[in-house]
Amino acid sequence: MLTISSLYIYPIKSLGGISLSKAIVTDRGLKYDRRWMLVDDQNRFLTQREHSQMALFKLQIESDGLLVTHPTNGSVTIPFGQTNQVKQEIAIWDDTCMGVFVNSELDGWFSQAMGIKCRLVHMPEETHREVDQRYAQPGMITSFSDAYPFLLIGQGSLDDLNNRLAEPLPMNRFRPNIVFTGGQAFDEDLMNHIKIAGIDFYGAKLCARCVLTTINQETAVKAKEPLKTLATYRLKNKKILFGQNLIHEGTGVISVGSTLNVLSTHQEERFIVTQK
Repeated sequence: MLTISSLYIYPIKSLGGISLSKAIVTDRGLKYDRRWMLVDDQNRFLTQREHSQMALFKLQIESDGLLVTHPTNGSVTIPFGQTNQVKQEIAIWDDTCMGVFVNSELDGWFSQAMGIKCRLVHMPEETHREVDQRYAQPGMITSFSDAYPFLLIGQGSLDDLNNRLAEPLPMNRFRPNIVFTGGQAFDEDLMNHIKIAGIDFYGAKLCARCVLTTINQETAVKAKEPLKTLATYRLKNKKILFGQNLIHEGTGVISVGSTLNVLSTHQEERFIVTQK
């Protein structure tokens, strides 16, 4: 039996994640997941890829908003209710979509903590950012995620990797939304149609991993692993693959302990990684 063992959201893109016992599935992913984002003075997204210090921000969900804590800059609360209506086109990878600036006080706090000028934007409900259309149907949307609303990883896949490393790494290096136990390492590669708590999920593409996985999420220090080791057995078409991106149809609630029912598997060659 395949069972959800962990659920995570990352309300502000590339900042700390939040572990949940249950999560609401919305039209664009898990509730609150990547609905906020930091942008530079060109209104382009910021991530740990270039700014590893973003790992140091820790988040909690409170009754009135997001509590964001920084080791040297204290804490602030970002209210769930968006009062500012100053809209601006925001650039994220090759996409542009409409965001709303939150407020100037929070911009100042994040700029001081980051050490660079930045602004906080929120994705309003009326913004519909489509997922990568090469691997999805028109009309499927996501938040400020890289390209898809969900990332699925099996605990067995991380266990397999850690058996090859001198020092084991935690799952937070890979920033999944859904982690499951049961089955074999990398079973997620071939999952096509999955049903969880009555909601249909579909495998879109294997997730190509970047330098963000090499950043310690507690210290923001970069190293060579896990990419160095993953490249020895998870390399395909010059991309290091770990986890699968999902799209979905339907809304509802999924929980730790929910069963993953795999209704079909991929047959396409692009989902097959030759293991060493």
